[in-house]
Amino acid sequence: MNTDKRRQLLAAGALGAVLVGAAVLPSPALAEPDDDASVRVTVDIDEIREPGVLALSVAGDAVALSEDGSTLLVRQFVGTLPTVTVTDTRVADEVPDGASWAVLGSATDFAGNSGQAPITADHLGWKPRLLDGGETGLVTEGEEVVTALDEATQPGNNVGLVDQELLVSAFDSEAVANDSYSVNADLYLRTPAEVAAGAYSSTLTLSLFE
Repeated sequence: MNTDKRRQLLAAGALGAVLVGAAVLPSPALAEPDDDASVRVTVDIDEIREPGVLALSVAGDAVALSEDGSTLLVRQFVGTLPTVTVTDTRVADEVPDGASWAVLGSATDFAGNSGQAPITADHLGWKPRLLDGGETGLVTEGEEVVTALDEATQPGNNVGLVDQELLVSAFDSEAVANDSYSVNADLYLRTPAEVAAGAYSSTLTLSLFE
């Protein structure tokens, strides 16, 4: 056998060995056409918390006074202030340090609807009454404010509702936060016996301060 033929045979044998060796290597796994896979995705979303507020509401926008308890010298007209509620939805750390709150009230003169002389606001008094002050003891009603026709029950309180008079207050806003409190008041209008007949009206404004 000549040299060239031997080289050809050796080369063919080497190629065959390579091919045989390649044939026994494992082939990559292929997904079946109908196979699928899934991944579960989750998230926890916290509820958005709005900041709390301190707010005032009144269960009505009018009260009609009716005559009761008049004497020969003084006519008296009485009624009840609609329930006033103070709601504080704040948590303690939303309340300013050292804060307190109060609801104050003042009235305008009673104007007559037929041109009669007005009845001045110092003829209107009230006696606040706490309905729900919670359990802290830190929410209290204001003192009675009597009219200009009355003897003062304490110094300077026979002024009527001319200026801002205390209806209810909380000494420590932080201690009473996240709760609600309610109060009303006995209202009374006292006039001289000779007051002109007719319809009168006044506006009683309630304001919440902190």
